[in-house]
Amino acid sequence: MESYYLDWANLLLRWLHVITAIAWIGSSFYFVFLDSSLTPPVDEDLKRQGVSGELWAVHGGGFYHPVKFNVSPPKLPQNLHWFFWESYSTWLSGFALFTVSYLWNASTYLIDKSKMDWAPATAIAVALAFLVVFWLLYDLICRTLGQRRHGDAIVGGLVFVLVCLAAWLACHWFAGRAAFLLVGAMLATTMSASVFFWIIPGQRKVVAAIRAGQPVDPVHGQRGKQRSVHNTYFTLPVLFAMLSGHYSFTYNHPQNWLVLILMMAAGAAIRQFFVLRHGYKLGRHRHPWRWALAVVLVLLAVIAGLRPPADAIQSVATNPVSTGPGGLLGYPSLQPVLAQRCYSCHGEQVQMKNVRLDSAALVRQHAPAIYQQVVVAKAMPMNNATGLTEAERQLVKQWFEAGARTD
Repeated sequence: MESYYLDWANLLLRWLHVITAIAWIGSSFYFVFLDSSLTPPVDEDLKRQGVSGELWAVHGGGFYHPVKFNVSPPKLPQNLHWFFWESYSTWLSGFALFTVSYLWNASTYLIDKSKMDWAPATAIAVALAFLVVFWLLYDLICRTLGQRRHGDAIVGGLVFVLVCLAAWLACHWFAGRAAFLLVGAMLATTMSASVFFWIIPGQRKVVAAIRAGQPVDPVHGQRGKQRSVHNTYFTLPVLFAMLSGHYSFTYNHPQNWLVLILMMAAGAAIRQFFVLRHGYKLGRHRHPWRWALAVVLVLLAVIAGLRPPADAIQSVATNPVSTGPGGLLGYPSLQPVLAQRCYSCHGEQVQMKNVRLDSAALVRQHAPAIYQQVVVAKAMPMNNATGLTEAERQLVKQWFEAGARTD
């Protein structure tokens, strides 16, 4: 019964997280597009008001004319929209989902004893430390080096090194699936922390100065812009980390840390392509096809590197009854292994993902999935919590290749 309610909590939190993330990422992408697409104002009145850029757009049957003021407008309207709850609600729902999905059952989902055999409390503490320590180091780099000459390049290079180090450590300390998600959560935490500690406080100081009739310090806008730009490059790497949990061939690879780094780099490069494309359409940049080409080459390299042997994935339909290395194997030969290694999660008492494996008919029904998850991806048992041996995986392989017999 507990797993049933946890599944509902997981579903609802995941739904909420996706909804809020769409709102946050959508607004982030839009404002990056807007900032990159502004042109100097033509109207003299706009120039006198201190407008530094304008954009004419058509959408949904109407015309829009947003403008951007250089530092601050002459006066503020009564209704001023703030963009921060999208960020906060995304992080809060994501952390709640991370707690329900991984921290609640750390011994099963967070810990891989073949990597680090530590107590659940220790694993949870270290996982949370990833979120905090990365933010502190990132913030320190931005504050100390971000305003220097070539500061953006220096900060970008150091942050990339930090991400690589974090990915390597996470993949060597935690279960692969959890490690990927943890690195994504680390970046997402940094994104939301930038909004909470720098972007919104800076904007509040600007608004307070305008309302008080005092000069506005442009540094607040510069800092906010810097962190917002960083956030837009973090978005696609974070999305890959979140989606990768559904594809065990990524996080179960022996060099999963390298897979994670390459895919995150590809995500950042995709974002760079679109950012530069906004300027290209106005004649400010060359066509960013080189970034697109780099993404394609990285993805092709990763796909080729993760490719299983040609005969690794087969279906029952294309495997007539044949004699494997161990002879004709039927369900009776496989049942003791399933009872010892699988029934705790897929038996009469518990049916994770609504999958039961305690009868010949059900095992035959799920045969392709069993082969894929146990033999090819080696994703099951989760983090090999029940200690399935390589010999037993070979038994599953022989049974499947012999036709997944039920007799």
